[in-house]
Amino acid sequence: MNSKIVDVTEVQTHLTELLSLVEQGTQVIISKNKMPMARLMPMVLPHHILPRIPGLHAGSTWTSEDFDEPLDW
Repeated sequence: MNSKIVDVTEVQTHLTELLSLVEQGTQVIISKNKMPMARLMPMVLPHHILPRIPGLHAGSTWTSEDFDEPLDW
């Protein structure tokens, strides 16, 4: 992963460009007086947050003909 170090005074004026870099996979390290303070990096979203795609697994499951019949106890 590529890295870019940016002073905190530049962040506000260049935030859009920095976010574009992050979107491309670059890690942005924000420093203050040459000391690293924070890191901007791409987020990895858990699968449950990603949008669902209807019909993605169509036909992969089945239901038996007697699914809604009373159970034999």
